[in-house]
Amino acid sequence: MTEWRPVVAAVAGTLLLAGCTSGADGGSAGEGKKGSARSGTSGSDGAGSSASADGTDTTTPDGADPSSSAAAVAEDEPYTMAEELAPRTRSEAVAFVRGLTPRADNFGSGFRKAQPYESDPGEWAVLDEDCVWQRQPLPDTALASLTRRFELPRSGGKGPVQVSMTVTVHKDTTAARRDMAVSLEEALRCPNQRLNATEQVRGLYSRADPFSEARNGVTDDDLIESGELLVDGIKGALPFDWFKYRLGPVTVAATDRIGAGHTDEEASRIASQVAQGVAYTAAEIDSIGGNTARDDAEGKDSSDDAEARDE
Repeated sequence: MTEWRPVVAAVAGTLLLAGCTSGADGGSAGEGKKGSARSGTSGSDGAGSSASADGTDTTTPDGADPSSSAAAVAEDEPYTMAEELAPRTRSEAVAFVRGLTPRADNFGSGFRKAQPYESDPGEWAVLDEDCVWQRQPLPDTALASLTRRFELPRSGGKGPVQVSMTVTVHKDTTAARRDMAVSLEEALRCPNQRLNATEQVRGLYSRADPFSEARNGVTDDDLIESGELLVDGIKGALPFDWFKYRLGPVTVAATDRIGAGHTDEEASRIASQVAQGVAYTAAEIDSIGGNTARDDAEGKDSSDDAEARDE
C-alpha cells in the first residue's frame, strides 16, 4: 500500500475549514437558492461549502467566484438530507438528481462540461471481483445515480484535468451507509483497479471520517482515496483522487484525473478545488432536504399555528 499522498493529505486538512468558505447559496453557487441555515459560527472539499447563516440569498452571477458569497457555519451541524424529505420512488429520485445544478467552474477556473456530459441515471459503476469497474443496472437499494463530467482543457504544455461527479439516491440511510462501507473496503480489496480500457489506478489509500471526527466539517460521513493513475501512452504515474460524502440517504462522489505536467503544488490545489466543488453540491442538497428545509418547514408551521390562533 502506498503512503498517504501529501496532495490528498492537504485536502483532508481542509475538511475542518470547508464549512466556512464554500458556496453559500446551496444552489451550486449561482442558482439563487438559499443556503443551509446554521446556528453559531466557525472559523473551505472533501471540503465543504458554507451556507448562509441567516438564510439570505447569496446568489453569485455566472462566472463569479462561488466562494465570494461565503458565510460562517457551525461545526456541529453537517450538511445532510432528512430521510423523510428524500425522494421515495425511482422517478422522484431521477428528477432530484437531474434537478441539481453543478457548475463547471465550481471545480476551478477554466473547467467546462465534458462530452458525454451525463450518464444513465438507472446505472452505476460496480467494482467486480477482478478489480475492474463495470457499468451495471442499479440494485434495489438505490433509486437513481447520475454522473456528470467536467474537464479543464490542456493548456501550456499541461495535460487536461478530468472530473466525474456522481450523485446517488439510496433507498434509505442504511443503504447509503452500507455503500460508504463498501467503498472503503474496496480500496483494501483492490488497491489496484482497472478504470477502463486505457486507465488503471494503483496503490489506492483510503480514509473515512464520520461527522463527529474533527477532520470532517461538512457532511454526515466522508471518504477520501488517493492513488496513482496509469494511462496507456503516457509515461509515468499521474495523480488520482476520489472524494465521497454521505448526506442521509444521498451520496455525492467525485474523482479527478490530473494530467501530466502539473506540479505537486498545482495538483494539490486542483484536488482541493475538486473537493470544494463536491461540497457545493452537498450544500445544494442540504438546501433542498437538509437543515434549511427542516428549519423552513418548522418556521412555516409555527406561522400557520399563530395565524390559526389569531383566527
